[in-house]
Amino acid sequence: MAHVSGHVPVAGLAGMAAGAAVAIADAERSLADELRTQAEQGAAHAGITVNFVVAAGNPFTELTRIAEQVRAELVVVGASESAGHRLVGSLASRLVLAARWPVTVVP
Repeated sequence: MAHVSGHVPVAGLAGMAAGAAVAIADAERSLADELRTQAEQGAAHAGITVNFVVAAGNPFTELTRIAEQVRAELVVVGASESAGHRLVGSLASRLVLAARWPVTVVP
């Protein structure tokens, strides 16, 4: 399981107030920790194992890299509800078009 933050790493927030940059980084870590806990609990309940990966950067690039690295048999992503994605394409649609593995899109 991967969580990819599309936000700029703290080092890239040089022009932002130090407190704001730290708060963003802390919120990202907190979200990743919460998702990791939920994934591990769900996997334990289902009797399966899960490897949770946290990455920062372009979600399409990072998910593609991780899927290739772990030789994924399937990629599951959530559908975007953003109206803008209907015009320019969502992460899910980009993965479906470019992927070398099956992609399942869930609501």
